[in-house]
Order: sequence, then structure tokens, then C-alpha cells
Amino acid sequence: MRRLTLPFFVLLLFSCRHPAPSNRIEIGKIDSIYSKVLGEERKIWVYLPAAAKDTSTHFPVLYLLDGDDHFASVSGIVKHLAANAVCPDMIIIGIPNTDRTRDLTPTHSLLYPDGSKSDDLKTSGGGEKFVSFMQNELIPHVDSVYPVAPYKMLIGHSFGGLTVMNILVNHSRLFNACIAVDPSMWWDKQKLLNQARTAFEKQKFDDQYLYMGIANTMPSGMDTLQVRVDTTGTTFHIRSILLLKDILKRNKSNGLNFGYSYYKNDDHGSSPLITEYDGLHFIFNYYKTPQWVFDQLLDKQNHTDAAIGFTEHYREISKRLGYTQFPPEELINGYAGYLQGSGQPLKASQLLQMNIKNYPKSANAYESLGDFYKAQKEKAKAIAAYEKALSLKETPETRKKLDDLNGKK
Repeated sequence: MRRLTLPFFVLLLFSCRHPAPSNRIEIGKIDSIYSKVLGEERKIWVYLPAAAKDTSTHFPVLYLLDGDDHFASVSGIVKHLAANAVCPDMIIIGIPNTDRTRDLTPTHSLLYPDGSKSDDLKTSGGGEKFVSFMQNELIPHVDSVYPVAPYKMLIGHSFGGLTVMNILVNHSRLFNACIAVDPSMWWDKQKLLNQARTAFEKQKFDDQYLYMGIANTMPSGMDTLQVRVDTTGTTFHIRSILLLKDILKRNKSNGLNFGYSYYKNDDHGSSPLITEYDGLHFIFNYYKTPQWVFDQLLDKQNHTDAAIGFTEHYREISKRLGYTQFPPEELINGYAGYLQGSGQPLKASQLLQMNIKNYPKSANAYESLGDFYKAQKEKAKAIAAYEKALSLKETPETRKKLDDLNGKK
């Protein structure tokens, strides 16, 4: 039987906690900004982690193109993976479209992949203005309003993937990490693809990440070897992406951390979800807490300070992210609760004290410490912890706990 690890037990603890406070389920909110560059009001959809209520906590920002299509799914993926310590929780900025063709194409063209012309593309070519809007208006607005950390990601699909690649090639330091989902590299007779050949050969992309998903858009019966020698417009899309993949794999010395997958069972429309999920795993492959930390916690014969393993691991994470990242408060509370219940109160106390140190303005951190002391029958310490929690945030639940200890009714 497979050995169960500590995170599994913590997950069981969390599954019974924090009931919904009302009968409404909210994913995010709508904000807006007037763009002088684009000459229009632009709405943005904003997902904020629950811990964003603590203004001392800051989060990476994930910018999401075609936000009106992918906001719910990406928010769900990030929330799930962050809760399981696979990646950091993030602020998500979904950017809905006004004129998608205009904003997400870097050059003007009227040609579809098969070579046919269409007036549907007549507004194309506004991509550089859109990048200017993001760089000079949107990002500064988000930085000024929300509790952001200096780490930024970008995700785009199709024309959005083309925009991701345009930014990586021509504005390479705007984002730390990117996910390009089945990007339209065929655009304008592969003009950006040709730029990419030179850029990825000569430029440096140290410490940056790119993950790319390739959908199965080939005719039935054709595979990725056969499609390379095909010359029809039907396969121009996937052939262009495969050429981009070759360029990226060939230039490993440029410092870019590149990963990709070909999704045989997903077409152009269904590929975003799986690409985004796999992309976050790839980009944050260093984030998950290593097993030795949990082994140390579970071993009752190991008397090492329980906080040391987490502190060391998150110190390494902080180096990668470029800012100080602490272990998530709620997750550490869960670990402490498990340790207390399994007869290791000293280690539980060490984790709770680490939360106090990392989140000194968190009423919840002090309340959790008070709960611990109450369970350990250390009344004076419990009272002090509850009083500190109430000085930071008054809540009926904490007040009742304090009154009960003081014998008040």
C-alpha cells in the first residue's frame, strides 16, 4: 500500500473547515481602467486570494489574455494548485477583449492560414499598442491598487499565444514566465516566427520560463512526422508551431527554461485547460515542499525544530521568485493541527510560532496559537494569544473564546 504523506492528512483537515459565509459563490470582481494608448475604457477581471485580506501579504500576478473565456478555469486551477502547495497563490488579472483581432496581432495582415483573404482581419496589427497599454498603463495600475509581488506571468491562447511570443521576443523582460497555448505562429506569413529564430539565438533569457502547448489540429490519419512535409494551408498552423518548438529546443544556451507538450487528444479549442495546468507545474517545478520535510515532521524520534525545513525550502523558493515568500499561513496551521493531534505538541507549537513571526499582523495566526494553548491547558498563554488576536481584529468567535476562558457569560 502506498505510504500516506502529511499533506494528505492536512487535506482531510481542510476539507471540513471554513464553510461558505453566505449563499453566494464569488470568483472575483470587475475593475476598469481608461487607456490613453488605446483610447477606450478597458475592464479587467480580478481574482484575489483569500489571504489578500491581510495587507502584509503580497502575491505574484498572472495576466490572462482572453480573460472573458479563461478566467474561471484558470482561477480554479491556481486556487487548487496553491492549496496543495504546487504553486504560489496568485492575483489573476483577466483581460477581456474589445477588438481581439486588433489587440492580439503584432502586424497587419488580411491572410488566413490557408492563404485566403478576409475583411474580418482588417483591424489587425494593433499588437504593439496593446503591449504598450499593458506595460505602461495596466501593470502600473495593478501595482498601485493590489498587494502585488514583483513576479509576473502571462498566459495566452491562439492569437493570445501569438501575443505571448511577441512579448517574449520583442519585450523579453516584461514577464518572468509565460504559457503559450497553441500560438498562431502562422500569422502574417510567419513573420514573428522568423523574428524568433534570431531572437532565441542571440538574446539571453536567464531565469525566464516558457511552457507551450501544441494541440492536435491535423487532418485525421496524419501524425507529427507526416505533417512536417505537408504543404497545404490546412496544416500551416501546427507546422508553424512545430517549427517554433524546434527553434526553442535548438537554442538551449540562451538561458530560457523551455517546456512543451503535444496534446494528441485535444484540439485547438480544448487545449487551454490542460496546457495551463501542465504549464504551472512546469514553471513552479521547484515549489512543492520536498518529502524530507514531512518525514522529519512525522518522525517522533527526530527532535529538529519543525520550522527549519519549511524555512529552508521557502528561502530557496524566494531566491527563484525574486522576493521573500513565506510558507502559507493556513497550510502551516493545518500541519500544526495534525501534529498536535498526533502527539507532537512541541513541533506544533514551533510551526505556530513560525506563523506568528511570518505574519505578525494576522489575527488568525494568534487565534490559532490561542487554540493550541487552550488545548494544552495553558490558560494564561491562551488568554494572551486571544487578546492579541482581538487587538488586531475583533471577531465574535475569538471574543467568545476569550470570555469563556475568563469565566464570562
